[in-house]
Amino acid sequence: MLRIDRRSFLATGAAALGASLAAPSRSHAAVDPFLHDLQARTFRFFWETTNPANGLTPDRYPDPPFCSIASVGFALTAYPIGVERGWVSRREARRRVLTTLRFFNEAPQGPAATGVTGHNGFFYHFLDMGGGARFETVELSTVDTALLVAGILFCQSYFDGPDPEEAEIRRLAEAIYGRVNWSWAQQPAEQSPAIGLGWKPEADMPPPAQPNPSASQELQPPAEQSPPVSQGGNPEGGFLPYSWRGYNEGMIVYLLALGSPTYPVAPDAWTAWQRDFDTTWGLNGGPLPHLGFGPMFGHQYPHVWIDFRGIRDDYMRGRDLDYFENSRRATLAQRAYAIANPGGWKGYGADTWGLTACDGPGDVIHPYGDATRQFHSYAARAAGLRDDGTLAPTAALGSMAFAPEICGPAALAMKRDYGAHILGRYGFIDAFNPSFDFDDLAPTYGRRIPGVGWVGSQYLGIDQGPIVAMLENWRSGFIWKVMRQNPHIVRGLRRAGFTGGWLEAA
Repeated sequence: MLRIDRRSFLATGAAALGASLAAPSRSHAAVDPFLHDLQARTFRFFWETTNPANGLTPDRYPDPPFCSIASVGFALTAYPIGVERGWVSRREARRRVLTTLRFFNEAPQGPAATGVTGHNGFFYHFLDMGGGARFETVELSTVDTALLVAGILFCQSYFDGPDPEEAEIRRLAEAIYGRVNWSWAQQPAEQSPAIGLGWKPEADMPPPAQPNPSASQELQPPAEQSPPVSQGGNPEGGFLPYSWRGYNEGMIVYLLALGSPTYPVAPDAWTAWQRDFDTTWGLNGGPLPHLGFGPMFGHQYPHVWIDFRGIRDDYMRGRDLDYFENSRRATLAQRAYAIANPGGWKGYGADTWGLTACDGPGDVIHPYGDATRQFHSYAARAAGLRDDGTLAPTAALGSMAFAPEICGPAALAMKRDYGAHILGRYGFIDAFNPSFDFDDLAPTYGRRIPGVGWVGSQYLGIDQGPIVAMLENWRSGFIWKVMRQNPHIVRGLRRAGFTGGWLEAA
């Protein structure tokens, strides 16, 4: 029987993070061999599935219908990790990065509905894997562009050597970031400084249905998002009728917009994003008060690149908290919810937990226990929000830096209890559901294994990314250390009102 020792994970994680300020990036803390293997497998997803001709990473695998620009941002973040861990050479990584940045720098932009990758410096949510043009009628996405740009800026700071290729990486990163017109994306109709979710060249056209199953964050407003705001006409096209307001992954959008050297937004945009924070403050199903956002990805994405430990803005100073501790508390709340298990789902417990946006068995209804239950395909899942018994490894593993004492044991428990069915060449598949084990109902996606339940068949780039990145931040603080040196990140944090901690010496 595999022994799961929470104290060892806590001690190892604390030692790794405590040493990260002084230790060189190649100094690695000792970890369970499985976690090292898992990180290597997850890195391999990005290295092997990305199109080497243009650097575009598929949204999912093994069925890669299109590129997700957010997946590209995570891929760009993974490549230097591969260098530091010895999985690829620095030369190999910088050439892959250079290929990617050359593509995004040279790809056509403009208001046309077809044949372009983006407009006003932003990029479309999904792109064709081959030529890189807009996929079908997807939206120009501010958050997915931000995730792409975060990976680009990480490479800008990491590849700091005199080699001409590294100099070109830095130059292209500056050009791509500098072209993003963040102020254009602010809400024009309501004259608000809030930044919109996206734009489409088809004027007044509603957001399209997601490809089925959905393969990235849904195009509807994020969970706990403010109500829609009306939009006026736009001669060039139409903004989606939602803005980034309320605590969510939009944090990375605003920090990059505030730090822009060319098209920055004013600090009142940060205040607009925080306007509804108090409505989500509370226990949120856990033992400690924190800002709530149900699916774990909202607590993870900005932290992949930014070290929020010990730095605070005005809101967090008022709560005597920082955003890192907030995400730690959200992680503890997820586990507490699984232990309570109000839905009576099979498998939930102290070491098997994790709700976020992920794949699922299908949009079907079936009796379970003493009630009829709704199951979902791809959906944003959270405590009390579309919880259908589906668990996603990325919810726990992408939170490793926040609470290793519970996330490490969760990883080992998933391997022990389900690894034969959910662990493959690229690490854990996206999701599984022990409760979906019905003789009379086949899943729409993935497969049912009698006695085990439903298991997915796909790896998703936006879920693989936090695993490889946050395992590294837990082990060495590597991404955080590199990004502390990026002047754009520092400028964005300061303009948002952050002070204290490592920012004082930046």
